[in-house]
Amino acid sequence: MTRDLAKYAKEKGIKYYMISFTDLFGAQRAKLVPAQAIADMQEDGAGFAGFATWLDLTPAHPDMLAVPDPEAVIQLPWNPELAWVPGNCVMGGKDLAQAPRNVLRRLIKEAADEGLHIKTGIEAEYFIMTPDGHAISDEYDTAEKPCYDQQAIMRRLHVVQEICDYMLDLGWGPYQNDHEDANGQYEMNWEFDDALATADKHSFFKFMTKSVAEKHGLRATFMPKPVEGLTGNGCHAHISVWDAPGDKAKRNVFATDKGEGPTGELGLSEQGKYFLGGIMKHASALAAITNPTVNSYKRINAPRTTSGATWAPNTVTWTGNNRTHMVRVPGPGRFELRLPDGAVNPYLLQAVIIAAGLDGIRTKADPGKRHDIDMYAEGHKVRGAPKLPLNMLDALREYDKDKQLKSMMGEEFSAAFLKLKHQEWNAYCRHFSEWERANTLDI
Repeated sequence: MTRDLAKYAKEKGIKYYMISFTDLFGAQRAKLVPAQAIADMQEDGAGFAGFATWLDLTPAHPDMLAVPDPEAVIQLPWNPELAWVPGNCVMGGKDLAQAPRNVLRRLIKEAADEGLHIKTGIEAEYFIMTPDGHAISDEYDTAEKPCYDQQAIMRRLHVVQEICDYMLDLGWGPYQNDHEDANGQYEMNWEFDDALATADKHSFFKFMTKSVAEKHGLRATFMPKPVEGLTGNGCHAHISVWDAPGDKAKRNVFATDKGEGPTGELGLSEQGKYFLGGIMKHASALAAITNPTVNSYKRINAPRTTSGATWAPNTVTWTGNNRTHMVRVPGPGRFELRLPDGAVNPYLLQAVIIAAGLDGIRTKADPGKRHDIDMYAEGHKVRGAPKLPLNMLDALREYDKDKQLKSMMGEEFSAAFLKLKHQEWNAYCRHFSEWERANTLDI
């Protein structure tokens, strides 16, 4: 049965709901609704002017209504009088096709109609910065190789532990937290789930992490490359496909023990191989979604960092348990896509994985040769593997050329996304930087 949000508020002591939706640029938008008014909102939705957000709408469009998904509601652990609930965007009585959560919901249904239920886990890296975002917050976090630094994580324990305590309270199954490869950088992992649930948790995690950091007078950022010379924020996705959703799942259809071919040897079934083939086939276009900002390409095309490695791919290759490639197969029945970064839209990340993978299965796409070399040291030896886009404009052009992926993601969504992202690129190009002044003033 659908949860009654008014009744839920009385049971949990909730005074306000934040009805939230995520726009095309990944920004979370919300209206604060008193619990006394939630019954009408649950039926009709909260009204928004879509043009005031990053959606391809005009001031003349009617109200866009965000209809809350009551099964996805989360009571804020740090402020229990509030609850966050993602909304599905509706206009004129129909789902707004360009809205990211709707794109994902449609693709989940399409996959389910073919008996495929995608489960994913994500690794969302972030930096804890000073409030103005100009420097990392811990002045003593200066090690050349800071990954897993025990003392550094203790100095930010008040932030990291508080976030992990909340994930424990929410039942997410968090299982490890660490200081990551850059000074000031952290990662927190929780159990994998159905794609929509993972997207909702990913959205809430970003909201929660930023809120807790602000509570402590700090600033958390998921920006792909917030500090020059340091490792950037990735958002690696672990992908598997099952025979049923949720707790009904009994069989991982990606798993095999046959050991045939380069994927079978790694415990990845034929369907898993084809799904991986779809990811490889669409990788260059995928980058427009998984690496959606100008700053993204300062991570995947970065020179050597102070720690010795960027931990980011720049070539379309796959491997076994080797972190120098775009995709690795770390164990039977799943693979890890290492391309996405911290700026990725949580809903579009899941959607584009499903879209590329479904196309791979339908076309029996070959993932190509498996490479087990160190790509950072020996990547020049690989022949024929495409390079990932050098910048956001190249990625948008690759996406625009990929007719099949655009169709899978939805023509209305793709047109809106490309239009607004080209506008963003043009705004960036109009920007006059200090680098230009320093390097060309006297030419």
